Amino acid sequence: MEQPTMISLSKTIEEHKKAYFESLEKNNKNRNITDWLLYFGQTILEAQDETLRLIDFLIEKAKFFDRYNSLLNERQLKVVKRLFNSGHQGFEGGLSTENYTRISKTSASTTTRELKGTRYWLNKKPLDTINK
Repeated sequence: MEQPTMISLSKTIEEHKKAYFESLEKNNKNRNITDWLLYFGQTILEAQDETLRLIDFLIEKAKFFDRYNSLLNERQLKVVKRLFNSGHQGFEGGLSTENYTRISKTSASTTTRELKGTRYWLNKKPLDTINK
């Protein structure tokens, strides 16, 4: 588990790069590193939360494909895989008919028939709670 946490730590520091350098600069002027330790501890906790969200997402993704893989046609699988490739943050803007047509490389009429003019997002709730 060390690698995902380290990747998340690096990503979290990168996302808050300005705060990282401000904290380094502020605490580089004296021997009191309390503020730096507080900053770094909080950053580690954020990275750990990100790792846990990623693990949960990957587990739910595997459950989804185990449950629905055989029920989807080739186009639908391609689109669902694209949605999952967006990660746990989700597919920005949801899945519109335009996105479906572009991703699946199908006609607008096929897209409309399959989506029925609705916009879709991946449900981030655990699958066990969705089907109850």
